[in-house]
Amino acid sequence: MPAPTSAPTPDPPPQKFVEDVLDDGVVIVVSTSSQQMHVFRDGGLWRTSPVSTGKRGKETPSGVFAILQKKKFHRSNLYNNAPMPFMQRLTWDGIAIHAGKLPGYPASHGCIRLPSAFAKELFRVTGHTSTAVIVVDEPLANDEDALALAKQTDAAIPISPKLLAKKPPVRAAAKRTIPARKSGAGQTIQLAATLSPELATARWDSLVKRRPELAEMRMAVIPAVVNGTQFYRLRVSASDAHAKCSALKRAGIECFPVG
Repeated sequence: MPAPTSAPTPDPPPQKFVEDVLDDGVVIVVSTSSQQMHVFRDGGLWRTSPVSTGKRGKETPSGVFAILQKKKFHRSNLYNNAPMPFMQRLTWDGIAIHAGKLPGYPASHGCIRLPSAFAKELFRVTGHTSTAVIVVDEPLANDEDALALAKQTDAAIPISPKLLAKKPPVRAAAKRTIPARKSGAGQTIQLAATLSPELATARWDSLVKRRPELAEMRMAVIPAVVNGTQFYRLRVSASDAHAKCSALKRAGIECFPVG
């Protein structure tokens, strides 16, 4: 009997564009101006719903997103363990679609809130490689306008093969520190919570490119288990970290003081 062979490593998902999933998948169009979501499935209108997006100073970012993570029962890593039922993560720095209160105006910290029943049904039909989420600032009068916008969007969907692995992230090398060029690193802020050390350091590299002054701070990736899920928290320290956090918030970058 021949020796068993290991299963071949699956190829990463091919790069997809909005048009690839418009006819065979789910395209979600959100207008922060209209406070409305339009969902198209397999080329036709599936459902629409009112939403509540980010309030002033915490605006929901515009762009094209993939579904990075899905959890029926999730609590915020950034905002006091707040419940986020039927959470569908769009970014690793805190933006997601989830069930929540809809007061009739933008009221979230950047997430896209939905009525509970709608959030549950939407959670059922979306997928990591079969869904595109388009967020725009411009008002959309109706479903036809939303569909026309989706058809005109030629952006790639940022699907990360690492996030689709069936095995959980390796917990080794859970901490990386960049030597500080400043003394007195007495204050600490958190910038993100990711699913792997690699994603945390990639987020750090991206932030340093946007805000070079961050390179003067001491960075560390700290492992933590939250509700049974392993996370890696991106934290930075300096004597004036809290003041820098306030400046980052004004620039639209999520952070909060932790020490």
